Amino acid sequence: MVDLEQKEQTMNDSQMLTEEVNDERAWRAGSIDDSAAWNYPLSGDYLSGCERIVREVRGRDLPVTEISRQGMSLTDGGDCLQPVLDALRSGRGFAIVNRVPVNGYASEEAQSMYWMTGECIGAPMEQNIEGTLLYDVRDTGKNVTQGARFSVTNAESTFHNDNAFGSRLPDIVGLLCLRTAKSGGQSQLISGYALHNELLENHPDALETLYQRFYFDRRGQFRSGDLPTSRFPVFRWSQGELTLRYLYYYILVGHERAGEPLTVEQRGALEVVEALLRRAEFRVEFSLQPGQMLFTNNRWILHNRTAFEDDADPARRRHYVRLWLRYRN
Repeated sequence: MVDLEQKEQTMNDSQMLTEEVNDERAWRAGSIDDSAAWNYPLSGDYLSGCERIVREVRGRDLPVTEISRQGMSLTDGGDCLQPVLDALRSGRGFAIVNRVPVNGYASEEAQSMYWMTGECIGAPMEQNIEGTLLYDVRDTGKNVTQGARFSVTNAESTFHNDNAFGSRLPDIVGLLCLRTAKSGGQSQLISGYALHNELLENHPDALETLYQRFYFDRRGQFRSGDLPTSRFPVFRWSQGELTLRYLYYYILVGHERAGEPLTVEQRGALEVVEALLRRAEFRVEFSLQPGQMLFTNNRWILHNRTAFEDDADPARRRHYVRLWLRYRN
């Protein structure tokens, strides 16, 4: 079997997008459509179908990931999700889907409906070396500086795409909101195309450096005998699509663990990116409500979750559930 990471790392990293992209993928806060257009309702027929399946499996003690869609495809019952897939693949790159009925259902049943919705959009991917398909995003008290992933802390995650250090990027990341935090925890998104346009126009030298490979810390997601770091360019242009791999802290730790200090050019390029990511003109911000699902194109949308404070009652603490999906064709 060909190692996917090795295969991707040996690809030509020098190909660079040298023209601005001016379609709706390159949105900024002032140019993107009204937030109402980001929201996509689930049809009554679709919800009825999901609820029927949940009722049929109730009491069988089946894992959520083993519950079948039973025909809930994009052409049968789930056609209301086709506009979501269109927005992810060729539009603004993200969509909020309204919504899984969390009231009146157990958490596992709500997650079952989310799982079925995810399967209509793409094929689920494992999210860690343990093979987890549905990943709980909540504060566990762990610390990023001690090797934890941001997803299990209450710290601000900083802008990134998921599995930037991994052998294969998920095409789509899904998040189901089950409970919100006491305060904080907003979702923020930035278009990688808009970021690339800005770099191309005003920081071309930094952009050229970002097409070179950087080390990423793998956060313990490797098996015995594997390296604790991986190497990928931050930007890559191939077959008419831009791909990003980015999380500033993981790059800093990756170079430290690899014993390869960042060059002056690399450090300068990363500082330019971080300065741009702090500019409000590039990002949209919102708070998901219980039952809402957010799906993002993980190849060129960078996302961030602001720091949050949880409720003292464990039963009321922030709880999201994450899916990683691959396109089916």
